[in-house]
Amino acid sequence: MLGQALSQLQKALNAKADSIQREFIAVSERLNALPGKIAEADDDDKPPLLAEQDELRERRADIAEAINVWRDRAKDLLNKSDDDALRTYLQDISDQTKDDEQVQAAIKHAQFILNATDEELAALAQPEEEAKPLTPAGRLIERARKEYDLRGDDPAPRHKAAVEFANRPYMLQDMEAIAEIEESIYDPDKFVREVVLLTLIQLHRFRALRLADLNAAYTSVERLTHINHPQAIPALVSILEHTRTGYVQKEGSGEPVEESNSRLRVAALKRLIEWHTSEAKRAVEAYQLDRDQQVSYLARRALETFPNEWTKPIRGTGIVR
Repeated sequence: MLGQALSQLQKALNAKADSIQREFIAVSERLNALPGKIAEADDDDKPPLLAEQDELRERRADIAEAINVWRDRAKDLLNKSDDDALRTYLQDISDQTKDDEQVQAAIKHAQFILNATDEELAALAQPEEEAKPLTPAGRLIERARKEYDLRGDDPAPRHKAAVEFANRPYMLQDMEAIAEIEESIYDPDKFVREVVLLTLIQLHRFRALRLADLNAAYTSVERLTHINHPQAIPALVSILEHTRTGYVQKEGSGEPVEESNSRLRVAALKRLIEWHTSEAKRAVEAYQLDRDQQVSYLARRALETFPNEWTKPIRGTGIVR
């Protein structure tokens, strides 16, 4: 049991080293670009570039040392001679990783196992009582709490999990699942919050793109316009790009009527203008000559009103409203 806990901690420490490795790569890329700039620079411009080069070399050496330190700590974890030495080692790592939730959670688990009484260990060894079966949404949230791949610095696994969940059969029509996920948007765990928000973005994106019921699809676009997360931007762009028809139920009419998704696209375009980022501006620029007159007019007016670079939102929202 302790061995498993230490293995989990070892994985967390290696993940920390991996995150530092990414910084090393970024610094190296900047450093590799400098010789060309120095060669092309005028004599007056060379001193600051040379100074930057020296600074980056020192920074890269420090980062490389930090990577080795955390790799060595991960290796040494399983080489402690006795429990007291392991306790000291765990506390030392804990003191140096106070802001790393992933490492801290693994340390606390290992410390609990290490200091547990025989009764506590026996209780842990007992099979858990049959719990209430988790829903698909509940399982996703539990994964966000426990799986190391979803709790690391790299957001890609969280995004992948969100897309996979939203693509599950019948999930777009499962309003109970969507409501269950929305209940966790203010969860105290930041990784749960991000997985939840990314999943909501994908669910509402796919609903807006795929549902034949345009009224339901429009409701999802509205939800997307109130999600204050950068990943909402590409979702809104995809809705703006996607021209299609669907059906709406008119008041007093017994039959659904076929319509275009113009209202959805206009709502997505308005929110992209409010996001006011370079990605949003590129999308707006692409639709100045759209066949939909509302879309093309709004795109042109936005670019006339805001001709300069778009760098930050001009209106924010809460997480979901």
